Amino acid sequence: MSALKLQLTISPTGRLNLSGITPAKLAGLSATEVSRLHIEAGPEKLSLGECFKVEGAGTDTLIIEGATPRCDFIGAENEDGTIIVEGDVGFYAGRQMRGGRLEIRGNAGAFLASSLADGLIIVNGSVGDNLGAPLRGERDGMSGGIVVVKGQIGNSAGARMRRGTIVASGKIGSAAGERMMGGTVWSASGFGTDAGVQMRRGTLIAPSVDQMRPTFVDCGLHELGILNITNRYLREKLGDLAPSPITGSVRRFAGDMASIGRGEILLTAS
Repeated sequence: MSALKLQLTISPTGRLNLSGITPAKLAGLSATEVSRLHIEAGPEKLSLGECFKVEGAGTDTLIIEGATPRCDFIGAENEDGTIIVEGDVGFYAGRQMRGGRLEIRGNAGAFLASSLADGLIIVNGSVGDNLGAPLRGERDGMSGGIVVVKGQIGNSAGARMRRGTIVASGKIGSAAGERMMGGTVWSASGFGTDAGVQMRRGTLIAPSVDQMRPTFVDCGLHELGILNITNRYLREKLGDLAPSPITGSVRRFAGDMASIGRGEILLTAS
């Protein structure tokens, strides 16, 4: 595979801001030219070559090796191409991505996929709080794209989400879908407390919720044709990464009735 490779060669004491280090922005650059690019390292600016060993030239694939939780904004504003990260990443990975693929072969910090517009993000480990959520002062969270997490997710995943899909193999913490306005958040292992708090629209799917909010109405068991469409869509987009398809009936809870009440929580366990 022809790719540009960045191998971290320092142990950062501060945080490294890697926003703008994407395949599209590095396309056509030589290793020497990439090494001369500057990134923020706390109050300082360092060249990439002072922090990373650079091999290859800019193509549609970027590999980052030796990443640590002090590496922030990896894949931020990515538009096209593939970024593969060997190691853990810090805050804001994949923030405002508009396309392409980001694969993190470790854990990710808070605000992964913050305000994601499009593209695919895959995390082999677990993720911190506020997945897909906007930053303070911003109105909307995720507006598209797909995020797949093989581990657990922290609190407030999908906050203010408008569109898109979040899929987790592990459990998702409290306040999943907080103030959600659309899209789907699906956990194979359940939600914590306050799932769907103040949600207006959208769908939460899981086998269980630690404590269902009293402002959700039990609508009984249903066989929903839309789930067949969802199953097919995720299988086409994700292949083997897709969650196990839902078959049979689900228990539907409508809410949050403290808001306009057009969202839903679907419990897949009988």
